[in-house]
Amino acid sequence: MLNSLHVKNLALIEETEVQFGKGLNILTGETGAGKSVIIGSINLALGAKADKEMIRTGKESALIELAFTLDDEAQKERCRELDVEPEEDMLIISRKISAGKSVCRVNGETMTARQLKELAEVLIDVYGQHEHQSLTGKKKQLEILDDFCGDPLRRIKEKMAGYYKRYRELVKEWEASDKDGSMRQKECALARFECEEIEDAHPEIGEDETLEAEYRRMVHSRKILEGVSLARRFLGNTEGESVSDLTGRALRELKSVEGYDEGLTDITQQLSEIEGLVLDVCRELASYEETLEFDPETFDKTEKRLDLLNHLKSKYGATVEEVLAYREAQEERLEKLMNYDAYLETLKQEMEQAEEKLLSSCKKSSEIRRRQAKALEKKMTEALHDLNFMEVKFRIQIDSDPKKAGEKGYDEVEFLISTNPGEPVKPLGSIASGGELSRIMLGLKTVMAEKDAISTLIFDEIDAGISGRTAWQVSKKLALLGKEHQIICITHLPQIAAMADQHFKIEKNQKESQTRTDITILDEPESTKELARLLGSDLLTDAAVSNAREMKELARDTKQY
Repeated sequence: MLNSLHVKNLALIEETEVQFGKGLNILTGETGAGKSVIIGSINLALGAKADKEMIRTGKESALIELAFTLDDEAQKERCRELDVEPEEDMLIISRKISAGKSVCRVNGETMTARQLKELAEVLIDVYGQHEHQSLTGKKKQLEILDDFCGDPLRRIKEKMAGYYKRYRELVKEWEASDKDGSMRQKECALARFECEEIEDAHPEIGEDETLEAEYRRMVHSRKILEGVSLARRFLGNTEGESVSDLTGRALRELKSVEGYDEGLTDITQQLSEIEGLVLDVCRELASYEETLEFDPETFDKTEKRLDLLNHLKSKYGATVEEVLAYREAQEERLEKLMNYDAYLETLKQEMEQAEEKLLSSCKKSSEIRRRQAKALEKKMTEALHDLNFMEVKFRIQIDSDPKKAGEKGYDEVEFLISTNPGEPVKPLGSIASGGELSRIMLGLKTVMAEKDAISTLIFDEIDAGISGRTAWQVSKKLALLGKEHQIICITHLPQIAAMADQHFKIEKNQKESQTRTDITILDEPESTKELARLLGSDLLTDAAVSNAREMKELARDTKQY
């Protein structure tokens, strides 16, 4: 559930905070007051595209913050799958929008806009003013039916996607295998040459790195020898003073006086260890120096071996490991080409088996869709009756074509409807008006809410194109939906506003020559006055207020059933 929304410096909003409640939260206000900005701010917090022009004039940044409470265990688990861990069943989502960048955080942890969008699908479902237009598309209708089918279909679709991918890979290989005899001979000759070239070189993993280190050492052997010789001279050369000579003299001097003061014993011991260490280093340098003799023959062999390995890497891979993997792949390719008929037969069998698995999963998914389509038809017919479609017929047509099998199956889904007695069912988009589509979408949302773990549903002007008795039926449906879900609804209709469990008013105000949008929660008398305004009365006459009060009482009685 969405507990609160905090917005600062966004569009006309200077700063506001809304505490939403359970049930039906209604937002009303004059046209242009900024109602859609409230819904837009929720979308922004949940990853929608942000623009610096949204920042309030004169401000450097905008801030939106949402606070959610998670009561459903399935919802919590889906959050964890997205690496989001609720803290005491709470999620705090914030987004700061500045010129050129925006920062999104969930419980203090930074997230990308893409991650927020994925999280939004778990937390909230937003129905915009024009979303009903997408309802007429067959692709959208398939998605709705699949969502209604739930986990059984989802599991099959996951397997089906894998079968389709494998089948397409085999088809692609089959299409590429159509070669004549001369082409195969050329490929055989090339594959054999490449395998032999690599095999003759006998490359070993890591060999190139070892040789490069040795080669680098030999190339710089003279410089290394000079450095080692100087180091030996400074540390222990018998000519002149060296570190070894000076350390030995210092040690002898300390030993000659340490008997007079016990405090010198530790120092003498340390210096003795240093002398031993210097002598050890001198001996190791001498041994190392003996290995630096430059052998032209060894250098030549190393250089040629490196050239050979680098030649192989330039042709077959960036590393020796990749070169060996290429040889293995070519050996397999050569085996196929040498036994081409057997290879083709095996490939054909694999392709047929993959197609069989794909079609089998398509059939299973189609059976689930057809079975669940009947259930959805029944539930939708009931929901549409409740929304004042008195003589409605709702059908789901499923056409299956195995030739069109894909990762989502081979079904094409189309919603058909008849809203008048005696009229045959026709495609949804060809007969339904905008107002009818809004009601149909609400009916779908109501039916789908029974299966959906999402607890918060937002409707931005679901009342488009409806009035009168139909508006009252829509309000009853929203109130019913609000018993199991949190509903946030922007409306212009008094019939819907009357059903509010919490009623908010959005209005524009002037402050220091600037316009700002404010949102306030209304108590019972204030809600009644706002309802009277929605009824169309500029002057709040006693009759208008009485009418509004009567409508609220009727709504209250309706919600008790």
